[in-house]
Amino acid sequence: MGEVRNAVSWYHFITGPRTGEFADRWAAEIASLLGSSPFRRRGTQPRLAVDRLDPLGLWALGRHGVTVTDGGDIVSGARAVKCPGEIAAIRAAIQVCERAIAAMEASCRPGITEQELWSVMHQVAIAGGGEWFETRLLTSGPRTNPWYQECSDRVIRDGDLVAFDTDHVGLGGYTVDVSRTWLAGDAKRTPEQRTMYAAACEQVQRNIELLQPGVTFAELSERAYLPLGELHSEANACVVHGMGLCNEFPLVLNRELFGKDGYDGVLEAGMVLCVESLVAPVGRPEAVKLEEQVVVTPTGPELLSKSPFCEALLS
Repeated sequence: MGEVRNAVSWYHFITGPRTGEFADRWAAEIASLLGSSPFRRRGTQPRLAVDRLDPLGLWALGRHGVTVTDGGDIVSGARAVKCPGEIAAIRAAIQVCERAIAAMEASCRPGITEQELWSVMHQVAIAGGGEWFETRLLTSGPRTNPWYQECSDRVIRDGDLVAFDTDHVGLGGYTVDVSRTWLAGDAKRTPEQRTMYAAACEQVQRNIELLQPGVTFAELSERAYLPLGELHSEANACVVHGMGLCNEFPLVLNRELFGKDGYDGVLEAGMVLCVESLVAPVGRPEAVKLEEQVVVTPTGPELLSKSPFCEALLS
């Protein structure tokens, strides 16, 4: 039979000037549990692997004789491969989020502000059981480049590109990380818009095909397609990254960064990955952002995100 205890908190808002005292009380309880653990070898000092712990808790455990080691690597490795139940939950979260994307696309018209358009996403996603949004990444026209600006009160105009990244902690707590770029209004696309969009589509689609179990991160980085010339944006540092309850292991960097800052590993069936593209030529007025969410199966990649690309930019 399981045992349930009330947690001792040392959150300063609650404990104020007694925060250190409460941290020590928590550490004493943890040390007691570790001391009576049947998994501890007799005569050894208690050890605890922790993925996140603030300094007060760390120091308090040390005073009670507990050796703290980093548990981040253990936790990240355990979360990297999703079980069937998790993949089903991710599918459900994506379905809710993509209903919100469709509602936002229907509302994307000249005259609406970026913030008004982004609020449609919030309303539909939260009504469907989603939880919250990590970012406010929706921009239009000249605010798409450079990428990674939050939405504003700018009024969207006819012929603007509108780009967004969901970053939605959705139904069941699983994150949906999908990006799309649309053409607002009835204006015809420009040749530059078409070129950028075609390059982003090609990057995403070609790199999805590489997601086979057994491929190493180094191989994936080396073989990944990058748009040619100025269309490749170094601001988009990665080929793919893991996704679950939030951004997760692994992160596979583009080849120009992999040798210095990347790390190796192996793709496994059950990993849920996001495939990134950002086409943002330096000094140009607009950018295109696309991102797909994929699960690696024993026979290769399966696309989880289903929101269509922009026909006005594709055709």
